[in-house]
Amino acid sequence: MLPKALTDVIDALGHLPGVGTRTAERYAYYLFKNSPRISLDLAATLSVLHAGVKSCPVTFALIDADAEVSEFYNDPKRDKSTILVVEEPLDIYAIEQTKQYTGTYHVLGGAISPIDGITADQLHIKELLNRIVQDNVQEIIVATNPSVEGESTALLLQKTLQEKHPDVKVTRLARGLPLGIDLSYADQITLSAALENRTKL
Repeated sequence: MLPKALTDVIDALGHLPGVGTRTAERYAYYLFKNSPRISLDLAATLSVLHAGVKSCPVTFALIDADAEVSEFYNDPKRDKSTILVVEEPLDIYAIEQTKQYTGTYHVLGGAISPIDGITADQLHIKELLNRIVQDNVQEIIVATNPSVEGESTALLLQKTLQEKHPDVKVTRLARGLPLGIDLSYADQITLSAALENRTKL
């Protein structure tokens, strides 16, 4: 029987996505057998995580708690007439690594998934429509993940944008992205090609 303090850490780590029981055990044992400073530093950073991070009120990207809006929005070098729409905040950083995109971003906050109880009204679609007017947007690049949920969300966005703003150009990342992969795990070459060869919906 393992000590309770160790099993508590294993249980806590097991809540992380992609971390099974064996992996959680290895992580917990690593933390125990190495310097207590590692555990203390980890605990310290986790304790301020929620207080130190918030969502940008315009783009819904992650920003420091004391910032007003995302640097991807208020940077004068950014082209506000182009918005690249992603599902989750971390997808932005995958695109940024290509160093080929200079527009702004909009985070939907997920994708339509009836199984998970995520409906269209829970996504930041209304805010996207407001931005089109506010920033005189000329192009929307839909960069949802190439999954069933991502494709469903892309189709909804296409339909909504055609109804509300038919003059706005709507494009989609090229099909160079393999099915089933999240943007945050795609390599830079694939993402670069997908941006370069984006097509009209």
